[in-house]
Amino acid sequence: MTEHPCPTGELTLRTLAMPSDANPAGDIFGGWVMSQMDLASGIRAAERARGRVVTAAVKEMAFRLPVKIGDTLNVYTEITRVGRSSIALQVEAWAQRARYRTLEMVTAATFIMVALDDDGHSMPVPPEED
Repeated sequence: MTEHPCPTGELTLRTLAMPSDANPAGDIFGGWVMSQMDLASGIRAAERARGRVVTAAVKEMAFRLPVKIGDTLNVYTEITRVGRSSIALQVEAWAQRARYRTLEMVTAATFIMVALDDDGHSMPVPPEED
């Protein structure tokens, strides 16, 4: 994971980490963080595909810092490649600490999303609108 002082991409999702999302030590489950990143990827990719998308792959996710109860999780997405039916996104999760104004990167990964037609088959991603 490369070092950035600031988030890269567009703020796509913000949510509050709640006690039900945490282990007994107060750390938020990694799977919860990953699911928020997946939601953000789906939102951004569906906007670009102008339709339904599904997650095909997640590449190299490593957690560098925990998310704690009360933190706001901010998920940033950037489309890095559009293939015939796939969309690759760089996704970063940043924690805004509950009692401080600091924003710290928690994890980042590449998500690959695939555009689907109404029958659930992959379909070409439409050209980008001007």
